[in-house]
Amino acid sequence: MKPCRDEVLATTKQLVQTASIVNTEGEKELAESMHALISSLPYFKKNPEHVRLSRTFGDERERYNVLAFVKGTKRASRRTVVLMGHLDTVGVDDFNQMKDAAFDPETLKEKLKGEQLPAFAKKHAESADWLFGRGVLDMKSGVASNLYLLKYYSEHPEELEGNIVFLAECDEEDGSHGILSALATFKEWKEEHGFDYIAAVNADFVSPRHENDPNRYIYRGTVGKLLPSFFITGAETHVGSCFEGLDPNFIAAELTRQINYNPELSDEAFGEITVPPVTLKQTDLKPNYTVQTALSAFVYFNFFVHSWTPKDVLDKLKEQAFIAFDNALASYGKRYKQFSEMSGDPYPGIPWKPRVLSYEEMEKLLVMENGADFISHMDEFKASLLQNKELDTRMFSVKVVEEAWKWMKDKSPAIVLFYSSLYSPRIEITGKTQEEEALISALDQAVEEVQPFYAHPIVIKNFFPHISDMSFVAISDDEEGIQAVSANNPSWGTKHYVDYEEIRELNIPVVNIGPYGVDAHKKLERAEMTYSHEIVPNLTNRVIELLLDREERESAETFGHALAGEPEYFG
Repeated sequence: MKPCRDEVLATTKQLVQTASIVNTEGEKELAESMHALISSLPYFKKNPEHVRLSRTFGDERERYNVLAFVKGTKRASRRTVVLMGHLDTVGVDDFNQMKDAAFDPETLKEKLKGEQLPAFAKKHAESADWLFGRGVLDMKSGVASNLYLLKYYSEHPEELEGNIVFLAECDEEDGSHGILSALATFKEWKEEHGFDYIAAVNADFVSPRHENDPNRYIYRGTVGKLLPSFFITGAETHVGSCFEGLDPNFIAAELTRQINYNPELSDEAFGEITVPPVTLKQTDLKPNYTVQTALSAFVYFNFFVHSWTPKDVLDKLKEQAFIAFDNALASYGKRYKQFSEMSGDPYPGIPWKPRVLSYEEMEKLLVMENGADFISHMDEFKASLLQNKELDTRMFSVKVVEEAWKWMKDKSPAIVLFYSSLYSPRIEITGKTQEEEALISALDQAVEEVQPFYAHPIVIKNFFPHISDMSFVAISDDEEGIQAVSANNPSWGTKHYVDYEEIRELNIPVVNIGPYGVDAHKKLERAEMTYSHEIVPNLTNRVIELLLDREERESAETFGHALAGEPEYFG
């Protein structure tokens, strides 16, 4: 076990001091200071071309990634392991009057001791083994661990067979511009230096999966995330004649009831299951107050996947949308009939039927009916819409759908299903390739060897349960699945674009070995130091050794055989 705790802790505190909140100048400041830190190391003074401050592209903000690599001298090898982690954090509005202390772990901990805290948090505040502060868990302890290993091997390249690449990327908490821009550098270095990327280790945080969960988790692969969105049109009417129209909010409400928390939409693979979808936004699209019912409504959901492709999700949600529409009309008809009986007015029945189509289906219909006129109009509309910098990809997308809908000949109530944001691909690491087999074996062996040095169980699972930049170094979807994303995202190629084929070309098997803690993204965010600053760097290092060193790969010796004395238990 490398005696790394004090150094990783000190580096974590140093990184936390810079408020690198996503979409602020702090991202740039931390990248610049990290680049300066790495550049000051003797190895990188001698090899300045091995470290790079790289600006993101296709990004409205000026921000940077920090990349570096060390070439081992133990034995020539193209084999390369990537160590990755993000340098941005979420904001600190939840800290309220303690905002000034959010990036000062020592001061914050003292302040928290005077607060009324939940018993669990109070115990941690009084412990010497817990570090509080924004970013200590998500994920500067992980970046500090990777920095430690980069520095160590820059000082001892003779111990390294092969190469390690370090990446600290920006914008993980929002649009993933950092990792998507870093792919170009990976590709460049692969061509220039002959790097064969055999594995990547992400260092994002892990947490208990339920109350009283004692495990510290390592994940091979990651959950995927989609943002299925629904444009819902009704039949407008004056509120005084409400049954002469159909309120799209009524359909939207039924759609949310049908999809939200629905276990039928949880994706199971390898004995692990995703949480079901949940609404992230529900609104009508009226710009201001009138006594006319809304023309349209807009709803979008978070949707996690383990095995389903984006096309699978579209198919499943079209079915759910049809059910919701049918239920909404049935409820509408029942209430209209009841009102007619009460008022003595005749009940004319319902003139509408459930109608659900994907954006791709609608666009193909409109192109078939209108040809070049529709295409040129929409191109001009999107170009004009791009000038509005206040629109995110979600609102940009729905405005494109809304504009396209104006061309529809049949404007009877309908639901249009589309994707309105970044697709973070799912990744399965199952041993289907030699690289995956080697990574699984190295991970299993590293855990077996390091476990005796730590009191709590270290458990390997298949899917990292949160969105992370792991999604953009490999891809498990086929071309049909990816085509469903591009064809059904109205902002594709204008406001939003991802070169998924570039990801497929790299296709680096990836695992997550990251700091352990609780309450990430909250005021009481905290990391356990023993696991985060001592166990994590040693686990990651052992995986590197087992993957890169030929003798390690061929030998049956375990890490424990090389250690003198009895294991020391922590915690």
